[in-house]
Amino acid sequence: MCRRELRGRFLLQTLRVLAALILHQGPAEALGGSRLCKTGFLEDVYHASVYRSVHEGQPLLNVMFTDCGSDQRIRFETSNPSDFRIDGDGVVFATRTFDISPEQTEFLVYAQDEDTRELWHVTVTILLKPQHAQDLLQGSHKLREIKFPPVRKHNGSLQRRKRDWVIPPINVPENSRGTFPQELVRIRSDRDKSLSLRYSVTGPGADQPPIGVFIINPISGQLSVTKPLDREQIATFHLRAHAVDVNGNQVENPIDIVINVIDMNDNRPEFLKQVWNGSIAEGSKPGTYVMTVTAIDGDDPRQPNGMLRYKILSQSPNSPSDNMFTINNETGDIITLAAGLDREKVQRYTLIIQATDMEGNPTYGLSNTATAVIAVTDINDNAPLFTSATFYGEVPENRVDVVVANLTVSDMDQPHTGAWNAVYKIIHGDPNGKFVIRTDANTNDGLVTVVKPIDYETNMKISLLVVAENQVPLIRGTPHPPASTATVMITIIDVNESPYFIPNPNILRQEEGLLPGNKLVVFTAQDPDRYMKQIIKYSKLSDPGEWLKIDPMSGQITTIAVLDRESMYVKNNMYNATFLATDSGTPPMTGTGTLQIFLLDINDNAPHVYPQEVQICERPDPNAINITASDADINSNAGPFIFELPYSPMDIRKNWTITRLNGDHAQLSLKTGSLENGIYTIPVQITDSGNPAMSNTSYLRVKVCSCDMNGYCSDVAPIIGTGLGTGAIIAILLCIIILLTLVLMFVVWMKRRDKERQGKQLLIDPEDDVRDNILKYDEEGGGEEDQDYDLSQLQQPDTMEPDTIKPVGIRRMDERPIHAEPQYPVRSAAPHPGDIGDFINEGLKAADNDPTAPPYDSLLVFDYEGSGSTAGSLSSLNSSSSGGEQDYDYLNDWGPRFKKLADMYGGGDD
Repeated sequence: MCRRELRGRFLLQTLRVLAALILHQGPAEALGGSRLCKTGFLEDVYHASVYRSVHEGQPLLNVMFTDCGSDQRIRFETSNPSDFRIDGDGVVFATRTFDISPEQTEFLVYAQDEDTRELWHVTVTILLKPQHAQDLLQGSHKLREIKFPPVRKHNGSLQRRKRDWVIPPINVPENSRGTFPQELVRIRSDRDKSLSLRYSVTGPGADQPPIGVFIINPISGQLSVTKPLDREQIATFHLRAHAVDVNGNQVENPIDIVINVIDMNDNRPEFLKQVWNGSIAEGSKPGTYVMTVTAIDGDDPRQPNGMLRYKILSQSPNSPSDNMFTINNETGDIITLAAGLDREKVQRYTLIIQATDMEGNPTYGLSNTATAVIAVTDINDNAPLFTSATFYGEVPENRVDVVVANLTVSDMDQPHTGAWNAVYKIIHGDPNGKFVIRTDANTNDGLVTVVKPIDYETNMKISLLVVAENQVPLIRGTPHPPASTATVMITIIDVNESPYFIPNPNILRQEEGLLPGNKLVVFTAQDPDRYMKQIIKYSKLSDPGEWLKIDPMSGQITTIAVLDRESMYVKNNMYNATFLATDSGTPPMTGTGTLQIFLLDINDNAPHVYPQEVQICERPDPNAINITASDADINSNAGPFIFELPYSPMDIRKNWTITRLNGDHAQLSLKTGSLENGIYTIPVQITDSGNPAMSNTSYLRVKVCSCDMNGYCSDVAPIIGTGLGTGAIIAILLCIIILLTLVLMFVVWMKRRDKERQGKQLLIDPEDDVRDNILKYDEEGGGEEDQDYDLSQLQQPDTMEPDTIKPVGIRRMDERPIHAEPQYPVRSAAPHPGDIGDFINEGLKAADNDPTAPPYDSLLVFDYEGSGSTAGSLSSLNSSSSGGEQDYDYLNDWGPRFKKLADMYGGGDD
């Protein structure tokens, strides 16, 4: 279609519009539309038919748009600007040279009002014109035939073209009910006339999953489909056809075959959600966007089968209008259609939305429904209103943080929102800010609260004018006033208040040294309760130095001690005392007042020297030390000071000299000469600058010593009294006495221990030690050879009678003690009572290794003596040759333990 033809069509349409205007018809009427003109494109879809190739700048078609004579500034553009463009007259051009696809080509054309930004769009479809009569036979009874690309001669031989041979796609409708297999196309090679060929196809749908959808007759090359196709599963199949000879050799280059599955309306629209929730503010104007509902269709969205249209089937409730909302039938946008949305009347709308494919065709289209729930949100279109014009409350005087009254309001807006929450303000009656009104978050009440003390004697009644507003501003045009006001009447209750001192603190200037009994000042308090007749009494609350007293009735303060500025109770020349005033009310109230006495200094302290002990070098060169005068008084009763040395004794001025350095310091020097090292007491007379002046003689202790090069004393001779006070000397003496006492107690204890040891020894003559001639045995008698002795006791020494059963008495020094002894390994028993020699040897070895055994030079005690014993027999004690002439009568004096021995040797013939 040439550009001139398009211009002609556009001119024709324009003439028709102008004719309709002349005949008093609307533009839409002139174009064959309805009587009501509607701005937009004149058609829903525009079609253009072109040959395969288009050239850059070639006009394709003209889209018609009308603005109903409103002179709107319309701007056009396309959704595919890389291939197509549109000018201001609606003519669509190709932007480049390219081939149109065999499939249907679609794009959108947009028109937008540059002032209001309103947008319209229309679909443009580009179709291919048939170029051959064979294309017109597509779909007829004759089976379409596809040939392999022809060959061409090259250097006298035939060669196949290398470029691909483009085969138009094969269109197969989905869900076909025909007889299967259904023939689609025949594939043939020119070389089948001279060769016996075999045909095959490969690719998804043939030899790849899904396998067997398409089959080919290997002899005739007829391509068939074996079952119904589903476009929603696979929309396009890409196959490749092959031709080989009987030996399997390839005789043709493979060709590509595209099979398009044509869509059928076999899918119902489905909403993405079954319930859609949206909201719209109450009072919104018609045309306000609310929400968008969306449905999808499994069919081809480029075909009518997948093109959906929306509409509202019902609205609930139908108040205040049956059609409060409308929906864009293409986009699913829901907007308000009528005014009158009021949350206080209707809080929620429920819409039933229907989506229909086939572009909304009620006869052939499939449809589905969903629910749209639209909540009407609140705006501040209702002001808070006080429930009463006057509120009342009362509060005791001087009380704070007390709720006086509750202010209640009503508001029809949604609770606990900015349009419902109330804000209270005091606009009159509280110039000093004694009240605030806080809002209760739960009840929305206003709590009138006292934040500053109120004096009953000043204000007995208070009237407040308050206003209530919302947190967010009221919407304009509401029928209610912008604010509501009310009056709050507050009664103040009189209570007993504390008396107060005037002035407080009371500052008094007084010279120190004032004697007891002097009257200082009358310190009284006032009672703020003017309407109560009360008596005030005074008492003392704090007086650190106990210097003052106060008259309980008059408040007269009198001194009871001397006022001393240098006292520890005075800080920065100020003495503080606190007094108490108590009224006679019920209950009685008290108030405190502070009396501050600023004490003026007098010259009542004499100066003294500081430090009191110094050190001075006598050798190698005499030196000097600096001293300072200290005075408890302050200027002008302190420095500058006068330093002097007394004339008596004479050696003071002879050996020492003092020189004043400034008002507070002087230098004491040792005159040239020799003084013995030691401690010297130097009297220094110091006079202050008071009027009259006070002087004092301070004694300075000076240590004179020989010094090293660094100025330190080099001698170590002790200096009596140097650095040791009375307390240190007493402590040293106490330590010496305690040490001597401990030594004496130790000596006494050692002597008592020696006496106890001597008392425990044997009661025998030390000159006649029985250990030299008497042995102790467990069994006394005539000897082992004279008795029938049980030798089995030697086999188990542990069965012997222990020492603990012996009677208490004097024991031998070599006996073991009765008390428990540490346990040691038990000696091994003899293997046989006949082998006594081995038993004794083993016992001897054990004794040598036993730490409890007596030393080698002491007597040993054996458990067995007699025949076979290496010790021999002891029966010789009975022999007359053993000293029968000796007198053994003294054995009777040794106690009952020696009685049997005395009978044996001292009994004569017996």
